[in-house]
Amino acid sequence: MAEAHPIASKPGALGFGRAARRRAGVLLRPLTGHPRTAALIRRLAPRSVRARTTLAACVSVAVVMLAASAVVQTLLRVNLEHSVETGAHEETRAVSRLAATGRLTAQLPLGPGTDFIQVVDADGKVVAQSQNLTGRPALAPTGTHEGHRTYNLDALGEKHDQRVTTVTTATPTGPVTIHVGASLRTADTAEDITTAALTGLSTLLLLTVGALTWRTTGRALRPVEAIRAEVAAISDRDLDRRVPAPGGDDEIARLAETMNAMLERLEAAGVRQRRFIADASHELRSPLAVLRTQLEVAHTHPDPKVRDTLMEGALQDTERLQALSADLLLLARLDATGQSRPGELLDLTELVRATVATRAVDPYPVSLHATGDITVPGNPLWLGRLLTNLLDNAQRHARRAVTVRLTADPATGDAVLDVTNDGPSIAPADRERIFERFTRLDDARSRDDGGTGLGLPIALDIAALHGGTITVEDTPDGLTFRTRLTAATRR
Repeated sequence: MAEAHPIASKPGALGFGRAARRRAGVLLRPLTGHPRTAALIRRLAPRSVRARTTLAACVSVAVVMLAASAVVQTLLRVNLEHSVETGAHEETRAVSRLAATGRLTAQLPLGPGTDFIQVVDADGKVVAQSQNLTGRPALAPTGTHEGHRTYNLDALGEKHDQRVTTVTTATPTGPVTIHVGASLRTADTAEDITTAALTGLSTLLLLTVGALTWRTTGRALRPVEAIRAEVAAISDRDLDRRVPAPGGDDEIARLAETMNAMLERLEAAGVRQRRFIADASHELRSPLAVLRTQLEVAHTHPDPKVRDTLMEGALQDTERLQALSADLLLLARLDATGQSRPGELLDLTELVRATVATRAVDPYPVSLHATGDITVPGNPLWLGRLLTNLLDNAQRHARRAVTVRLTADPATGDAVLDVTNDGPSIAPADRERIFERFTRLDDARSRDDGGTGLGLPIALDIAALHGGTITVEDTPDGLTFRTRLTAATRR
């Protein structure tokens, strides 16, 4: 007995059936690259994070559901068609046994799920068939589809897919060909029901995922929008405002903390800037008023000696204004430099010695004590200015002498620069205040001595720029301003 491949046929059509043609008919059409189409896509594309997140979640779920549905439908179809084929094979074997024993009748009964039976001898004459094929000639192939033969079964009037199994068997009167058509109605119905159920379930799931994602994303982004709105409302006049900080320790809470910390720094910077401008205006106003008065009096006074004295005082005030302007410009440069530390290596010992050597004309002698050669990374002009400012301050308040010591800390290797004067001490409560800009503990005396109140703040900023510090300490020799700088090498 030779058994052929099972084949499928639909009335009036060539192919494997409705479901196969429906799946094969789903075509993906790529988007064209037309500029108008691209512009339309850009306009329709979601712009907010909330919409993009929701769309991404829905697309991801849709892809997963589409793949899962395809797998389920494929497995279901294969299983149902396998069951139909098994039934058709059983029916074919039963008819083959009847034909082999010569017990075929003109009309053959149809088994469950079987649409028709037809037995044809070698001459093409119908030997036996089911009742619904009475009067029909022998089935003949009308073509091939995907390697299998197809038959025209319009006369059956069936509007569903069928699986046709053809076998050839030997009989006492010669070989016969048996055609058994098994109905795929159950498979088609099950597939349609499954498709409808999966479509409804997928739609419901997509709507649920979209709604939940939209709501969840909106709740998650609500604090971000509150932070954005608050920052947008903050101007340079109300830097004391802060963004709302949500509870928890997530990314949004940390963002709010970072924004508030930034606002605090901006507020502090604004306060310093306003105070600096006010102090600078005050410091410039007084000498300018004195200078104008001196010039006006000198211009109208008839005595040449008095005029010369007034002009000499005006010249001194001009020099003081020039020094104040230079200090203000240096402070502005230091503020603009920020945290960029100079990387040039310099011999600090030689710099200190050269700076002290230029102070020979100071009112009080300066004694230097330096041990070894110490090298530090830094800007020689700025470090020289640091030492000069400390020496100016020491000379201004010393009674008899000023001492400079340069050593290396044995524990850390840091360079330690001490500038000591034997003048009056400073109360501990004022030792940090003296480094504030335009601060004078004895305002009248400082003005008479020519101090601007910027020397120590400039020295502190230079030390901070080099990663160092300046502190005020009481030592056996007097009041000491101690500067610590990170040393590169020590020889």
